[in-house]
Amino acid sequence: MSVPAKIETWQMTEPGKLEKTAIDVPELQPGEALVEVAGCGVCHTDVGYYYDGVPTVNDPPLTLGHEISGKVVAGDEQLIGKEVIIPAVMPCNKCDICAEGRGNRCLKQKMPGNSMGIYGGFPSHIPVPSEDLCVVEDRKGMPLEYLSVVADAITSPYQAAKRADIQPGDRVVIIGATGGIGVYMTQIAAALGAETVITIARSKEKLERSLSYGATHAISTLDQGVKDIKNAYKSYSKENKLPGYGWKIFECSGSKIGQEIGLELLSFTGKLMVVGFGMHKVEYMLSRLMAFDAEIIGTWGCLPRYYQEVLQMVLDDKIKIEPFVEVRPMSQIEKSFEESHAGKLMKRVILQPDF
Repeated sequence: MSVPAKIETWQMTEPGKLEKTAIDVPELQPGEALVEVAGCGVCHTDVGYYYDGVPTVNDPPLTLGHEISGKVVAGDEQLIGKEVIIPAVMPCNKCDICAEGRGNRCLKQKMPGNSMGIYGGFPSHIPVPSEDLCVVEDRKGMPLEYLSVVADAITSPYQAAKRADIQPGDRVVIIGATGGIGVYMTQIAAALGAETVITIARSKEKLERSLSYGATHAISTLDQGVKDIKNAYKSYSKENKLPGYGWKIFECSGSKIGQEIGLELLSFTGKLMVVGFGMHKVEYMLSRLMAFDAEIIGTWGCLPRYYQEVLQMVLDDKIKIEPFVEVRPMSQIEKSFEESHAGKLMKRVILQPDF
């Protein structure tokens, strides 16, 4: 395997500024691997760090990006030459939170492009802890760069589905269903056996597409208020003789209206899973939560132990990637950030190193 003299990278020097530069290859410690990046997905979180000043744990300059696939070229000998997916959050596996099975929210976790020093997913190579790397033994012809989105866009909604305990026959609502996470949340809910999957988003064109990928009904928020959306949801439920209790609602948009819709739809014995991130504040009467005997649950990242399950679902064609991604050279990083921030992208961009 070829170890580079330098790591080529796109660094965020400060919010709103990117610089192409080269950094030293660090001396790898036991339990670390150097991965040659095949692709890295552009996530809404990266755009938030870059444009909105959402603080990273480690201060700039640093390389953004946390949806990474690639090949191990140095470090842990048993992994050299292996194709891998790097988990977006890598727990310490030693603390009480990890011991409780909640390592996806380990307080000492390493997240590329946020809390792993200067290292992120938009370089030529990245040094990472090797313990939780997801090895891809046979990708069945799937381009390795496509599998980068498994690291967050697909595994984060899978973690949310596990926390919500989706079971065959469940009734599910997905808000922000046409976004980078929502398109996979929809597919995962259907793959796990949800009988009713209602998708809610703005774009009618993308909502129509969701009906081919797991959704059973779609509601557009275009020119609609929160009450209008609730009425449409109740009308559909009544027409199809669906009960108004026990729904599992996944808020994937991170938007203020998305959160308001989720809270408005939450009813008796229901669950509201907060999957998307936003900086907005919303009001809610907590006594309704008590009266409904309902739950609001936050969900962050994904346990690395679930990655092989998710990868298998992808390779078994239960979760489709290709219709929802677009591969671009990494030199188009600024353009891709701009278009993502402006909401102009129909697909999630995967950046491929071209240094």
